[in-house]
Amino acid sequence: MGTNARYDDTRPKMETNNMSDSLIPLLGVVALVVLAGLSCARFMHKTIVLCWIPALLAIVFSGSAVASGFQLQNQNGSGNGIAYAGAAAAAEDASTVFFNPAGMTYLPRGHNISLSGTILQRSIKFDDKGSSNTPGHPLGAAGLLYLPTGNGGDGGDTALLPSAYWVWSVDDRISLGLGFGPTYGSLTEYNNNFVGRNAGFFFEMQQFNINPSLAWKINEAVSLGVGINFARNMSHFKQGVPIVFPAAGYTRGNTLDVKGDGWAVGYNLGAMFQLTPTTRLGLAYRSQLDFELDGKAKWASTSPGIPGMLPPLVNQKIKADLKTPANLSIALSQSVGERWEVLGDVTWTDWSVLDTIHLENKESGAPLNKLEYRFKDTWRVGLGANYRYSDTLKLRFGVARDQTPVRSAKDRTMTLPDANRTWLSCGAKFELSKATSVDVGYTHIFFDKVKTNRAVNVGYPGTESTVQTIRGEFDTSVNILSAQLNHNF
Repeated sequence: MGTNARYDDTRPKMETNNMSDSLIPLLGVVALVVLAGLSCARFMHKTIVLCWIPALLAIVFSGSAVASGFQLQNQNGSGNGIAYAGAAAAAEDASTVFFNPAGMTYLPRGHNISLSGTILQRSIKFDDKGSSNTPGHPLGAAGLLYLPTGNGGDGGDTALLPSAYWVWSVDDRISLGLGFGPTYGSLTEYNNNFVGRNAGFFFEMQQFNINPSLAWKINEAVSLGVGINFARNMSHFKQGVPIVFPAAGYTRGNTLDVKGDGWAVGYNLGAMFQLTPTTRLGLAYRSQLDFELDGKAKWASTSPGIPGMLPPLVNQKIKADLKTPANLSIALSQSVGERWEVLGDVTWTDWSVLDTIHLENKESGAPLNKLEYRFKDTWRVGLGANYRYSDTLKLRFGVARDQTPVRSAKDRTMTLPDANRTWLSCGAKFELSKATSVDVGYTHIFFDKVKTNRAVNVGYPGTESTVQTIRGEFDTSVNILSAQLNHNF
């Protein structure tokens, strides 16, 4: 079973390889945010809050919150310039709500707002290396199997990721915060002639998170934070049907289209320790989320099947359990002299909770299909630096190394062809006034070239047989461009 989908199957696929074209919506959003914020800054505090609302809505509705990598690291614009190294110890703006809620106690008194937009452009290219029908399988011997022959074009996408954060220091010790943004997302789509179509040719996930938070400054050296996460997941996938038997309703090019959505509640914890005046340690934990997805499974062509040989293809309501992983980050911020700050982190993610997703009939609970990931836990290491060039300009640099949760070539799916990757990042922070600043950042992610050896199975649940194997190599790369506006009042 693959993971795939698109809401309108007839629309042409948008070309997404031109990064310069992607800059246009981001620049428009940034300009709108800056103008809206600065034009309101001269009024009373209540007026300022109201004036941010149109700018925030412009970000949220100017693009679909989906991106590559399943888990989205891009929760703000300021961290992009240092590859998000040491994010749990940075506490530089209101986005600390997400990365470490304890950091809210380090922000200036009053209200702090951070609004960001990130353009993520991903390229996924597949090179077929001998995909084939299973030799000797009865369906193949009878000429009943369909295997396309194309590489599928570029399966990547371009997406705009919005995020918004607000922090209010109630007094010297207590701070309240609220965050909004996409935490998981992916969009992968190949052309209709993709050789791996029957293992999955389209997958879209959108997961939005609302994160109210509380922080408590115990003393000058220790701060603690806690947050609640209300998350909504919407997943949609498609895959082809390898069997062609028109007499039984198994038409050539048939597809399975599955959609599901649901809510989950989790939490996040944080702590910050000011070890010395120049050294800060951050600890951050974000809990696992358990979704119960409800939705529908539809076939382009239904079939009564053939008892004992071919299962029926029936439209029906479905349910599935989906888990998104917990993660734990240890981060350090070290000032070096008056101009340099070095940041680093090590982050563990509990990806092994995502093993197999079972698709069941919503009413009866009968098993219908399954998607096997067999993910393993991963580690991420980041190292970055900020350089205070002048009173109004800070330069950023960063590098990171991410592990893939995919265990082997046979576990690598068509629509989530993940691989180990290296981040190279740069950015800058511009102080427009004592109360207002703008961050910009750029990252290129280099993915290792990886192979897949993915089986295509058919049959009744528990009695499946492999009819095809998709063999090939993936070449993936990502460009990330972000901007963020920060304001204190």
